[in-house]
Amino acid sequence: MRLLMIGDIVGSPGRDIVRAKLPALIAERQIDFVVANGENAASGSGILPAHVKELTAAGIDVITTGDHIWKKAQIADYINTDPRLLRPANYPPDAAGRGLGLFTARNGAKVGVINLIGRVYLGPADCPFRVGAQAVRDLAEQTPLILIDIHAEATSEKVALGWYLDSRVTAIVGTHTHVPTADEEVLEGGTGYITDLGMTGPYDSVIGMRKEEVLHRFRAQRPAPFVAATGDVRLCGAIFDVDPETGRCTAVERVCERLP
Repeated sequence: MRLLMIGDIVGSPGRDIVRAKLPALIAERQIDFVVANGENAASGSGILPAHVKELTAAGIDVITTGDHIWKKAQIADYINTDPRLLRPANYPPDAAGRGLGLFTARNGAKVGVINLIGRVYLGPADCPFRVGAQAVRDLAEQTPLILIDIHAEATSEKVALGWYLDSRVTAIVGTHTHVPTADEEVLEGGTGYITDLGMTGPYDSVIGMRKEEVLHRFRAQRPAPFVAATGDVRLCGAIFDVDPETGRCTAVERVCERLP
């Protein structure tokens, strides 16, 4: 069985390359299930209901998010109606939406997906280790196939969570920093891991945003609006080969698709 997890989709360039490349990638690589982080799908910050529908129509089965999930007001009500859109499970229980779910892959297998957010250099949230472990216990009663997106700033926090949940989940991927890491591996207990999937969007940029405004902010120490860039658009993520009976990962491969 083969699973694809896609890094942060940024603005219309990210959505465009998903529509252009994902259907063929699913067919050619025989992908059974697709998870993508979509919290930057709306002009680089937030996501709208129309974007959820657009991305799932292109072949994404579950959309995870992170600290920008509430940037668009329309999503607060919508997230309660569409189980394919997740917010971090370690947000307060009173938050709208859900942080995990059980889904059906193309081959009929049940796949659990958990969305977590880190606490280092990010806003307040419950412990991702404790909440993540409980979510794994809940889903493990229904399937051995469990995927986690840990949306976090600190590399150490992502690596630590990988070791903490090794052997208990199929794969753990990091998102949020928009820069793909080269540490994809299968951990000792059979969990596939990568610290950051990278960004699905314009790489001729500063992590997806137009360079001019970002440079002004750094150099002048004055606010400047962030505008999504448009050049060198790539779809980045990782493919995990897994045993559907045991939930163990057997191989991890980074992927990077470019537009012509």
